[in-house]
Amino acid sequence: MTRVVGRRSAGRNGWAQPDHRPAGDPGGGSRGAAPGSGKGRGGESAAGTEPPTTRRHPTLRAYAAVLTAALLLGAATSLSTGTAAAADNGRWSVFPAPAKAAGKGPTAQQRPFFTLEGAPGTTLKDKVSVSNLSSTPMTFKLYGADAYNTPRDGGFAVRGIDDPEKDIGTWVTLARSTLTIPARTRADIPFTVTIPENATPGDHPGAIVALDTHTDPAKGSVAVGVRRAVGARVYLRVSGPTLSALSIENVHVSHGQPLVPGTGASTATIRYTLVNRGNVSVSPRIGLTAKGLFGRTLLDRSIKALPQELLPGQKAELTEKWADAPQFDRVTVRLTAADDTTRTTYTAIPWLPVGLALAAIAGLVLWLVRRRRPRRPSGRPAPEPAKAGIAVAAGRPR
Repeated sequence: MTRVVGRRSAGRNGWAQPDHRPAGDPGGGSRGAAPGSGKGRGGESAAGTEPPTTRRHPTLRAYAAVLTAALLLGAATSLSTGTAAAADNGRWSVFPAPAKAAGKGPTAQQRPFFTLEGAPGTTLKDKVSVSNLSSTPMTFKLYGADAYNTPRDGGFAVRGIDDPEKDIGTWVTLARSTLTIPARTRADIPFTVTIPENATPGDHPGAIVALDTHTDPAKGSVAVGVRRAVGARVYLRVSGPTLSALSIENVHVSHGQPLVPGTGASTATIRYTLVNRGNVSVSPRIGLTAKGLFGRTLLDRSIKALPQELLPGQKAELTEKWADAPQFDRVTVRLTAADDTTRTTYTAIPWLPVGLALAAIAGLVLWLVRRRRPRRPSGRPAPEPAKAGIAVAAGRPR
């Protein structure tokens, strides 16, 4: 499976996903496109039967500046079969095509990803731009892919070209599946998204991916090749009822502390699973509180290490570190989302001091028991026990 990792501008934890919902829609309403129009954020629509067009770039430096701005908005994503590479490898980029009228329509900075909406049974049309920023021609394989969240950290990722697609990846049809682009040239490729009649309402995220057909040899003695790709995200919403349902499950706390209290730090690690059981993407916000045995508040804060968005039907296994956790207490930990609260309880005990104290108590009890036993007087022989028998009267014979 090939993973896609996008670089975003600085924000919460260094990631800031641009808001793809229009103003006044906190619950995830329309994403800025009229149903069935196929228009993105800038309102552009392109016929799906048009052949791809190419445009020469005057200089690599001028286009690199546009690409950098697009990447800072999270416009492009990059994937590889090994460790995820940076979003911009400096050789090619993928983003929604600009408007036909130069200077009047949206640019890559204004439309960093595709935002589409339509009813079941409709066909949406748009164009994707693939730019070769290198000094040599490059050949790409183009395909639509389903998006998902990585289980360990909730990062945005898409399926590889050899992975089975089940959702929007099967709805995308590109005018070209393979394309060779000259050096420093941009190609605009029309594509359509055909929403099935039985499509479920809600969000169907994915991406249009350009995969380099050249396989780079991996470093080291292992004979493994690395394929790289860049993709533009597609946020498709199918018309119908929407439900936002975020749940917190499988909460567990592991506690670590020094053997002797006061000689080191006491820490706790809170592990939990974040699950999106609704049909729209959500931006998680989780509150964390902890209280001691007698109701004293030990911790009260918001969790910051969260995915920017959790896609429908996806889950992420996350951890939260708690420094300076109590070393001797009965602690109740609560995690609270918008509509869900989950709690768990653990006991922090310094086992070495407690064990020594229990041993001392046991020794004291043993000493007291032995001390209370009656003692024999010293220097006097113990009396002989009486023997059982028949008493015979002795006297003189007559």
